[in-house]
Amino acid sequence: MGKEVKRFLLKTEPSEWSWEDQAANGGISKWDGVKNKQAQKYLKSMSINDVCFFYHSGTKARRIVGVVTVVKEWYTDEENDGGAVDVKAVGEMRRAVDLKEMKDLKDFVLLKQPRLSVVPVPDLIWDRICELGGGYYGDGNDDESNPND
Repeated sequence: MGKEVKRFLLKTEPSEWSWEDQAANGGISKWDGVKNKQAQKYLKSMSINDVCFFYHSGTKARRIVGVVTVVKEWYTDEENDGGAVDVKAVGEMRRAVDLKEMKDLKDFVLLKQPRLSVVPVPDLIWDRICELGGGYYGDGNDDESNPND
């Protein structure tokens, strides 16, 4: 049997790196600049093919807007004096899921440690968020193509 896919959430300020930036970049980007040791631990635990929600943080938009997959595991990034993983866009959420809609997910680390920029997402919470957002383009339930293609 294959290795089990782990799930995470990656936070970014849209003014720093947005879903639109991710898509315009050929879908692949280096996820770096994570300074918190706990968040780095989660990044270091990622494997190729793990999936991550792409979360816009900040004052104007706190919502999950898409899904990316890990295409390169943790590596040292001398340029930014730290480490990184590379992620590739899978697809945009059919409907962005706002933080307010997730408040009932009591076991979600995002709600318990809101300052972390990388958090694990348990399967049940992943499924619930996908349900709230109608899934995402590329989840195998596509009746239509991604509007960003």
